[in-house]
Amino acid sequence: MKENQCDRILRHMREYGSISSIEAFSEYGILRLASRINDLKKRGHIISSTTGTAMNRYGEVTHFSVYKLIELKQNEREPKEADKEDTSCQLTR
Repeated sequence: MKENQCDRILRHMREYGSISSIEAFSEYGILRLASRINDLKKRGHIISSTTGTAMNRYGEVTHFSVYKLIELKQNEREPKEADKEDTSCQLTR
């Protein structure tokens, strides 16, 4: 089965501890990270966000969200057929 955007975000947070919109775009082509994080929260994952800062190419300070997986869903299991049909997390091509 092809991995969808939410699955990729979860895997990234498990492997690296957190994810930002720049990482989501450059690594996975995900443009709407906040929407996918919201989808994951609706599924029961506990995810915190903090504000990161960096300098842009013009020397100005920019702010962005960094998301961290706090806790997995209780009794996490293989998705049921109903979960597989969830279209809130789009397939990444």
